Amino acid sequence: MDPEARAAWVALALVPGIGPARFDALLAAFHTPLGALSAPFAFLRTVPEMTTAAATAVAATSVEQGRRVVQTVEGRGARVLLPPEPGYPALLRPVPDAPPVLFAQGTVALLEHPAVAIVGSRDHSAYGAEVCRRVAWAAAEAGVVVVSGMARGLDAVAHEAALEAGRTIGVLGNGLGIIYPAANRRLYERVGTEGLLLTEFPPGDKPNAGSFPRRNRIISGLARVTVVVEAGATSGALITAGTALDQGREVMVVPGPITSPRSVGCNRLLRDGAAPLLEMRDLLDHFSDAVPPPAARRLVAQGQAPPAPLPDSLGEAERRVALLLGPEPSEVEELVTRAGLPPSAVLAALSGLEIAGVAAQRAGRRFVRV
Repeated sequence: MDPEARAAWVALALVPGIGPARFDALLAAFHTPLGALSAPFAFLRTVPEMTTAAATAVAATSVEQGRRVVQTVEGRGARVLLPPEPGYPALLRPVPDAPPVLFAQGTVALLEHPAVAIVGSRDHSAYGAEVCRRVAWAAAEAGVVVVSGMARGLDAVAHEAALEAGRTIGVLGNGLGIIYPAANRRLYERVGTEGLLLTEFPPGDKPNAGSFPRRNRIISGLARVTVVVEAGATSGALITAGTALDQGREVMVVPGPITSPRSVGCNRLLRDGAAPLLEMRDLLDHFSDAVPPPAARRLVAQGQAPPAPLPDSLGEAERRVALLLGPEPSEVEELVTRAGLPPSAVLAALSGLEIAGVAAQRAGRRFVRV
């Protein structure tokens, strides 16, 4: 698509009141976004589903507005993804109400990998956090990309655990450049650098009450399976489970105590026929093209927990080295090469990690994550 056509597409997609359904109706009537933006108001009013307000908004929109958005996105080092072009997630194309435009910051190639959505309560229990961490870590170790919504609570737990073992996609309810909640600033930075941030909202758009339910259809739409870890009777995670079912995707649920209000939504989903997730094999059976490496397979088979989350007190070099350590011993020379740090900095980081209880030294001056 040439730059003018791309700018027109973005401009039309972002017109207030023009959602996916009206966007598709305008394409059907005018064949191209540029044709819709150039159409007379009276002609716009003849399009099915077009109200006077929507037609007025389209008539007042220019291609230049889309061009400015594209420039802003690309100026951030991010990308604009459109359904007719390569890069737009294939699993999302057939979804009802698929976004006509996406903005992506990070590793866009992750959208081509098999993915699981992991969602749950913001107000979670210790049980929910532990299960969420185990599932996300093991899935990432198996080569499955973990998708969640960048919210506080179990979304953040899933993203952080996935980053320890593999990659993750964070779907935002706001535009790039807005960090919400503010407490997740470090997580936003890590996901944008080591994974992928994805949103249908233009840069700078602040979240509102309706943006998070809309985000949920993208979370489930990117994934073969949606896993609900812990959800109360009115949890937003149940909306994601509902969109997954509407999209014809598998929903798996972690059972919880029947006495816990945080598990009411999960247990009701199980009662109504959702598949229980009792062990990682239940999930990984859906990902035959994602084979866990030997170390991860052994840990999962033995029921061992993933490494503990890294302490916030770690310095930048310590965190970089810690993320390179795993259950198999690594030599200092290997860590120097992979970390891109001087030997003295790696040795100092390893010493700090041992003191913090994050790393342990094995025979032959080799180190493991603990």
